[in-house]
Amino acid sequence: LRHGSKMAAAAVAGATTTAYWMNRQQEESPLDDTRSSSPFDTPPFWLSSTTTASCDASSNSSIKELLLELSHRMSNLETMIGGGSGTSSPLTKKKKKPGIDVVLGAQWGDEGKGKLVDMLSQEYDVCARVAGGSNAGHTIVVDGKKYKFHLLPSGILNPHATCVIGNGVVVHLPSFLNELDSLQNTGTVDTKGRVLLSDRAHLVFDFHQEVDGRNEHALGRNKLGTTKKGIGPAYASKISRNGLRIGDLQDWPTFEQRFKALAKEMMRSYPELKIDIEEQLAYYKSVAPRVQDLTLDTVHYTNQQFAAGKRILVEGANATMLDIDFGTYPYVTSSNPSVGSVLTGLGVSPKKIRGIYGTVKAYCTRVGEGPFPTELSTERGVGRHLSQVGAEYGTTTGRPRRCGWIDIPQMQYSALLNGLTCLNLTKVDVLTGLPEIKIGKSYKYKNEYLQYMPSSLSVLSDVQVEYETMPGWTEDISNITKFEDLPLNCRNFILRVQELIGVPIRWIGVGPNRLDVIDRGEGWDLVNSSEE
Repeated sequence: LRHGSKMAAAAVAGATTTAYWMNRQQEESPLDDTRSSSPFDTPPFWLSSTTTASCDASSNSSIKELLLELSHRMSNLETMIGGGSGTSSPLTKKKKKPGIDVVLGAQWGDEGKGKLVDMLSQEYDVCARVAGGSNAGHTIVVDGKKYKFHLLPSGILNPHATCVIGNGVVVHLPSFLNELDSLQNTGTVDTKGRVLLSDRAHLVFDFHQEVDGRNEHALGRNKLGTTKKGIGPAYASKISRNGLRIGDLQDWPTFEQRFKALAKEMMRSYPELKIDIEEQLAYYKSVAPRVQDLTLDTVHYTNQQFAAGKRILVEGANATMLDIDFGTYPYVTSSNPSVGSVLTGLGVSPKKIRGIYGTVKAYCTRVGEGPFPTELSTERGVGRHLSQVGAEYGTTTGRPRRCGWIDIPQMQYSALLNGLTCLNLTKVDVLTGLPEIKIGKSYKYKNEYLQYMPSSLSVLSDVQVEYETMPGWTEDISNITKFEDLPLNCRNFILRVQELIGVPIRWIGVGPNRLDVIDRGEGWDLVNSSEE
């Protein structure tokens, strides 16, 4: 029966997206004839030719009726056999199978990963960070109260979860301990005994942050847009093999000797840099006992928890397009925010990973410099609407984010790199009120469609984006809990995005609060089909 439900879910996904696609073909004007030649117009990989052939799009009204009827029947089927949410709560009712699930940013960051992690973490035993540092920022709203996280996993809000800072993270201890104390002092979150630091995680020192700022300033107009949190210089020390790790604090004579050597090397490299070595050593000696209580071999711990059947959730930081290898280099972060960092930053094998959940906004934003093909001006019009209604300001820096339409080629690239099993489409509510919505469907360069994401920034900066325009909606969606209750134009937009990216959309964000999420159910996660 359950296997049948997966087949039914696939059939409904194919029928609904195909019905919409065929209906769009009827409605297009002659000016849109070029869209059929785009390489991104092919149906998603789960859509079979037999399903396509069986769809009769004889009229607009019949298409709408078909969509509603299929959604209604699938909702009833999922509720009856447990394949869907079936309730107004976005929290999945079924217990997760043992394994490691991953939440990743699929664009340029700030997509709303923390909100999904907070929601999902209620079902997990361990929540982990695996890369980056305090340059990451996640904001969670709980009962009207905002929680801002930089180093701590958002899963800390689940009182039963243990939070792990993996070996791939770089840690600025003053910031980390301040974040821990601030959260504890709220009186609403007890962090004691629930936060573990990897003994292999490297340290970010104050002079790393100062060097970061100096380097950025020296670039002038060619600045990278760094957060100046010392992340790049700390990773540089790691790669240069003169960095220090959390575990080194347990051997004070060695820590003291190596810190002095590193500080002197930094001052030789940056003559204007002044480091009060003794003052710094006094601070680290004072916090060493507290840090030691939090320090653990997290590689052993995580694999031990996996072997014991515990459920593990990884919270990705930054995003795929900021990946040091796969992003818009050099306008990237200094680590690998893509799925590979789970293996190297936590110390687990690929076989232990289950679901890979890509988080993507219903539009697109970026902080800092670098190409942004679908960018709009935030001074007026749609760009200003996205910026103001979406409250698009960086959690870490407070900088206004650049805004633009959703970028399908970029998302297809992200899905390819990460092997995404489903999507979390956030901030759909921000699009409410726009008379029309555009989807950046394909890239053209010198009148040729690009079949790949160009590594050359000059090429990416000069691509022409082909857009598909869809009608908007005006209805308030913030209190809607089921997909089929969304306005028709909203549903059509979501289905079209799903079709173009080629990955099922499971979660849909309809408001700013932690429970303002529609969960379409486990049938919309490819990992569940692969486990049958």
